[in-house]
Amino acid sequence: MNLLKRFAVPVACAMTVLAMAACSSTKDPRRDPVPLTEFKPVFTVDQAWKTSISGAGRYFFSPVVVGDDVYAAGSNGTVEKIDGKTGNKVWSTKVHSDLTSGVGSDGTYTAVGAEKGGVDVLDANGKLIWKTTVPGEIVSPPLVGNGYVVVRTIDGQISAFNASTGELRWQYHNRAVPLNLRVSAGMAFAGQAAVLAGFPGGSLSAINLKTGDDYWQAPVSFPKGVTEVERINDVTGAPTLVGAEACAVTFQGRISCFDANNGQPVWEQPFSGVSGLAADRTSVVAPDDWSVLQAFDATTGKPLWKNDTLKNRNLSTPYLLGPDVVVGDYKGFVHFLSRDDGKLLARFKTDGSAITAAPVAVGNTLIVQTHDGHLYGLVSH
Repeated sequence: MNLLKRFAVPVACAMTVLAMAACSSTKDPRRDPVPLTEFKPVFTVDQAWKTSISGAGRYFFSPVVVGDDVYAAGSNGTVEKIDGKTGNKVWSTKVHSDLTSGVGSDGTYTAVGAEKGGVDVLDANGKLIWKTTVPGEIVSPPLVGNGYVVVRTIDGQISAFNASTGELRWQYHNRAVPLNLRVSAGMAFAGQAAVLAGFPGGSLSAINLKTGDDYWQAPVSFPKGVTEVERINDVTGAPTLVGAEACAVTFQGRISCFDANNGQPVWEQPFSGVSGLAADRTSVVAPDDWSVLQAFDATTGKPLWKNDTLKNRNLSTPYLLGPDVVVGDYKGFVHFLSRDDGKLLARFKTDGSAITAAPVAVGNTLIVQTHDGHLYGLVSH
């Protein structure tokens, strides 16, 4: 599948990248998904539970874990709190809008993005307590915590609201770019002081949570090329924060880590990704835009391994689960790989629809949400 056909949308131009790519070339056989290879599983993966919510439509929905609970949403307006160990629904609410993004929650407040920039916020029992509208389309999950609900639109504007009242506290405007990718570009808290956010154009910012001002802004990478398509250089996925190190990845750019206190680069490697990354104190792992999974040393950036057996299978954001790397693909397969060398260890098939969001975990139960709206709780033996 041509990545530009799948992901790119216009922000300030009339002709979409999808149309340009469709007119300029026929299907590229180099983008054909690699068939799954047979291997001897090191362990087995079983379904502990399964539940249904609603399909994603043309949007990207991701679950979030708070304690032992999973919060998830679907495009028809359904928002649910689910016991992550049993799959039992704690509560289910249907807001009066079709939804366009996954869930943000801190267990006390739960927020979702709706059509035409709508924001719906629920209390701990799933009751709607306030709603508002932001100027733009929301395709990334809100960030909820520290007394705030933080919402970003596809053009990179960020709005922060008082979580209990809905009062607008600040707005952050990043510079506009001609084209950006239609991907879920999440955010992350840096303690109680800042929000980390990456933007179209390749920059990463630490934004003061109380004022909306920059603590710092640093380039993850710089646009290159002549045409607007060649110069697309967006930060994709959510930045990660491990200790004092913040990491991010761009399309047609780099994978980089920074000192979160001042924005100074720690290391960088040439890279192009559309799905984001996973990181901890030892490893940074990401699929590139060909779905070749790669791992780097978290301290030095030294490449550790590559695995191309899942090439062009449109891999999700990875999840680091103990000694394993877990990633989903466009056919609903969940793949388990070794953190040490990237070799395949196990595989589980879900409903056959794409897994675009990173898996999450409650204890030893891994949880994935599919495009068709099923949530699976998986355990390995």
